Amino acid sequence: MSNTLRIIKRSGLYGLCLVVLVLGTVAIMTYLQGRSGPPLMPWHTEKLTEEFTSKMADEVQTFSDYKKLEDRLFAQLEEEVYTHVDTGPAYKLVRYSAGSAADPQDRSPNWNRSFELPVDTPLGGVLLLHGMSDSPYSLRALGETLNRNNYWVIGLRMPGHGTAPSGLTSFKWEDMALVVKLGMERLASKVGEKPIHMVGYSAGGPLSLNYTLNALEGTATPVPASLVLISPAIGISPAASLAKWIGRMSLLPGLERLAWLNIQPEFDPYKYNSFTSNAGNQVHRLTRLVARRIEARAGKNSNKVLPPVLVFKSTVDATVSTDAVVDRLLKHLAPYRHELVLFDINRFTSINSLLISDPAPFTNRLITDNTLPFSLTLITNEELESSMVIAKHKLPFSLDISKIEMLNLAWPRGVISLSHVALPFSPEDPLYGQHPPESDDIIFLGQIALQGERGLLKIPGDFLMRLRYNPFYSYLETRVVDWLDKENNHSTFLEN
Repeated sequence: MSNTLRIIKRSGLYGLCLVVLVLGTVAIMTYLQGRSGPPLMPWHTEKLTEEFTSKMADEVQTFSDYKKLEDRLFAQLEEEVYTHVDTGPAYKLVRYSAGSAADPQDRSPNWNRSFELPVDTPLGGVLLLHGMSDSPYSLRALGETLNRNNYWVIGLRMPGHGTAPSGLTSFKWEDMALVVKLGMERLASKVGEKPIHMVGYSAGGPLSLNYTLNALEGTATPVPASLVLISPAIGISPAASLAKWIGRMSLLPGLERLAWLNIQPEFDPYKYNSFTSNAGNQVHRLTRLVARRIEARAGKNSNKVLPPVLVFKSTVDATVSTDAVVDRLLKHLAPYRHELVLFDINRFTSINSLLISDPAPFTNRLITDNTLPFSLTLITNEELESSMVIAKHKLPFSLDISKIEMLNLAWPRGVISLSHVALPFSPEDPLYGQHPPESDDIIFLGQIALQGERGLLKIPGDFLMRLRYNPFYSYLETRVVDWLDKENNHSTFLEN
């Protein structure tokens, strides 16, 4: 050991020097990252000034106002982005090339925009909230089903979404929260005193929870009758806290690319493939706030922490935490009112030696815990030698499986698990489903079996490997309809 190192250790500065060394290494790597990689395209750089922000709250006071602003926004998207992108066969997979197979503006309707599905005699209302970097398309199939079941449905486009990835560089989650309020007020004006429910997918989950907490505290109206959360972002990676600082470094000359955590080709008509530091930071801020508010409300021994909540979650999720759904949400809620539907991995085809980690400890923890105040439904293999699945139901505060339900559904060949993005999409989805459409003029991003040399395809290999549809979507859809109908027949949450 050198004399210098001995002096540093004796002076108590060893830890500080180590931290400085690590931060210096990170800074150098971040700097190099900020100077390399794919080029930024017009959809990364053009800022659309017609996008809603909280500064427009005085001008945009209703859902109708928001829709009018949205018209101007999409006209600006056409002028500032589409007109600057070439067309032709070489651009067939470019979302912002007019007339390409990935061009959402060439489809009717364009599911990137907010939509409203009215009904003559509504049983109630439903507000659909998509996730980060998504669009209203992600919940449109569920919305159409609920509309056929006599619900007045609104699918909101969140600020920064559905247009160009550049929208993710500057929005705030508070902007999205204001739009959620407009959507709920619109539904209340259409269904009157009838129940209104919220369905939140991914980041739409904490957005619906945040609104509900505001409504319970008297700063928003109406109070939702129930919540349905699909792959909800209740907890995310601790590394997301670094997104704010990385984003700030992007303000330095030459480091503009650090505004982007990921830059990918944009070939998906309804979801951004590129992702910004700001988007990661906003999800981090929102999830932390909501978790603190739920814990604080539960700490007051309130028997009305939240209206009834139904959660759908895969045991494996590379985007959000599965443990957080239990530990930061459901455990804090009043007993007997809530349920977690958990999709296990395919234990028939899974090869343990190939798995990085098996979610079995998590599912076993839930099955063997008799202190859980919520119901649990586990979708898992009927037998280890079978691809057929069953639903195991467990009541609150119980160790016993109360019912086993045969679903007449099976894992598709070669599918080992669901994914964060798969749950709200049917196998029949024309974009993300199990079978490609007959027309070659429409891009298909679902189950594709392609093999060859790496680095050859424009579409990244991990994108193709990730399951994008839910083989058990029919069960999810049925459970959502039944859940809403059941809650409609109960007294309102505040009267219980």
